Amino acid sequence: MGSFLLFAFSWWGIVLRIVALVHFVRRRPDFYWLWIILFHWIGALVYIVVEVIPDAGLLRDSFQAFPRRRRIHELEAAILDNPSAGNYEELGLLYLDQKDYAGARACYDKAIAARSDSIDAFYRRGVAEIELEDYAAAVPDLERTLKSDANYDFHRAKGLLAWAYAKTGQAEKAEAMFREATRISTLSETYYHYALFLESQGRTADAREWAQKILAKKPTMPGYLRRRERPWFRRANSVLARVRA
Repeated sequence: MGSFLLFAFSWWGIVLRIVALVHFVRRRPDFYWLWIILFHWIGALVYIVVEVIPDAGLLRDSFQAFPRRRRIHELEAAILDNPSAGNYEELGLLYLDQKDYAGARACYDKAIAARSDSIDAFYRRGVAEIELEDYAAAVPDLERTLKSDANYDFHRAKGLLAWAYAKTGQAEKAEAMFREATRISTLSETYYHYALFLESQGRTADAREWAQKILAKKPTMPGYLRRRERPWFRRANSVLARVRA
């Protein structure tokens, strides 16, 4: 009986460690957790309680993927009979959520061709073009967006236009737009792009400052936001590793 219990505990200890390690590799929390996981199965259990279970809230998007795909199929069929701008815009937004940026761009092309008064269509097409690294095409779409609404999408449009300027060699415009965007926005995406732009200009001290500003937000963030921001924290650390004094 004692041998069986020992085997059971050992087996569960292995399972707990595997679950914790898989999550650690995927989500990359603070590195000290690795030693806690490996030290004892209780450490793996603690990690699961502290890190894995709270992360379950982030799975909401995964559960939404099924109705999203169903709606995509419905719209793809509906467009055959009713190729309206509204249908194309909705389908484009769903493609963006699915990270099908080429598909999203094609939808917004058709939506804009049918109706050119939707600022959101130009903005979302600009987002898709940024993701496709077609920065030259993104510039006029984002410029048109900001001409209509200077604060569009909680100032994200400004940050993306600044990045598009930077990637198309328009350094002065990029600098001016980044300064304007970071004056009123705290988006990690904008800070990160600004740090990359500054690094590309040889301004390593300034690049380090903006990368550190991303990490400086971490201590005061609630746990669920820290988990969402982890990719930006990793990118900020990558910048700091390259531009250390």
